[in-house]
This record gives sequence, structure tokens and C-alpha cells, in this order.
Amino acid sequence: MIYNIEKGVAMKERIWIVGGSSGIGLELVKIWLESGHPVIASAQNASQTKELLALKHIYESKLQIIDIDVTSMESVSKAVSQAWKRFEGIDIWFYNAAVYEVMSTKEWEIKHFEAMMQVNYLGAVRVMTELMPYFESQKSGRWIWNASLSSYFGLPLGGGYSAPKAALLNLAESLQPELKEQGIALQVINHGFVKTKLTQKNTFEMPELMEPEEAAQRIIQGMEKRDRFEFHFPFKLSMILQLLRLLPYKVSLALTKKMLPK
Repeated sequence: MIYNIEKGVAMKERIWIVGGSSGIGLELVKIWLESGHPVIASAQNASQTKELLALKHIYESKLQIIDIDVTSMESVSKAVSQAWKRFEGIDIWFYNAAVYEVMSTKEWEIKHFEAMMQVNYLGAVRVMTELMPYFESQKSGRWIWNASLSSYFGLPLGGGYSAPKAALLNLAESLQPELKEQGIALQVINHGFVKTKLTQKNTFEMPELMEPEEAAQRIIQGMEKRDRFEFHFPFKLSMILQLLRLLPYKVSLALTKKMLPK
């Protein structure tokens, strides 16, 4: 909750989610709307998404829908300006946009690697760049970036995805001290496998695979721990990946080689 001094009333936090048209993002939009939050949902074709349009019919002005192409600075600048005006400010910016392609070295295509870097990492940087002056003027707010457990350790066939996610985590660590000084709290979410359009591309067994609804609920729980910079789930998988980072590389290499398809 936030307190509007001018109106003298307590208000639910205004949330802008970039990447809110499907999967985890769509489930988060539903939860926030049910909880009474004003929500702005954005994605490349958000205004044409049936699920968002159906929610708009129910929640009317509580839900605003804005298209954004995070690979275009022009589109990002326009969307940021529109989003900030819809509810006269934003309290929480949630970055959830992502693309994913499975790639072995034999199937390597630079266009896929570039697309993942453009959306999964540089997309967040572009939105942040345009949003920063607004939040600096407001002198308060929260940024929440949805990364991945793959940011802990690069796994076979997933380097094009995990590398930008690791960069996002590293960037967040670098920015946190400065943002704190400006009254902005930054959180990073590192989660495991979730049943979405992205993970449907995987041909290997995904341990502790979650439904989007479960992942969204766990994210909401993590967001309640406002003082935590990073939260992760599921616990067992996150511990395994962090352990791989700590082990001597010869050991972790022997383990990850077993993940290669036969």
C-alpha cells in the first residue's frame, strides 16, 4: 500500500509489467487485479491479446494495455511516457519480457543469440534508461526483474538464454547501491522451469517443472519480502545450480556433460 498525501487516502501500488500477455506475466496481472492493484500490462502485441482484452472487459480502467517493442528505443520511449501518465505515476516496474531458443554449437544461429540479448537483457536496459528520470523525480519505487536460475550457471544448449540472464543479474548487483540512494528498491527473481511457450521448446526433462499459476504465486510471496535483493525457487534446483558454481570446474564439467543429448 502507498499513501496519497494530496488525496489523503491509502492506495494500492500502481504496477507496470513489461511482458504481461502470457505465461507468468499474465498470471501476475490476474493476481494483481484481483487484489485491487491498478495494472498496466505491456507486450509487443498486448492490445491484441485475447486474455488481456477479456480482463479489460472485467476490470475496465483498473487495467491499462500498452504495446511495447523492447528492442526499439522509439517504442520504449513512447510506452514509458504513456505508462507513467495512465495512473499518474508507477510504484512497481516489473520486467518480465523474454525470448528463448535452444541452440547447440552445431545449430548456432547468431540471429537467435542477438534476439535473446536484445529482449532478455538490453530490453530491460532500454526501459530502465527511459524510466530512470521519472523514478528519480518521484524519489520512490520498486523495480523487479524476472531473471532465471540459469543466471547461476550456464547449462548445455541454453547459453543464448542464460548469458543475458546472468548479465541482467550482474547489472542489478551493480545498480543496487546507487538506486538505494535514490529511494528505488531493486529485486531480482531467479526461478526454475515453468510450463510456458518458451519451455515447450525443450526436448529434455525439466526437473520440478511448475505451472505458470504456481510460479506467479511464489513470485508474489517473494515480493512481500521487500528487503531481499534476490529470491529464488524451487529451493532444491537453485541449490544445485549454485553448488555447480562453487565446485571445481572439472567436477561441474563432468556433471553438465551428462546433460547433453545422446
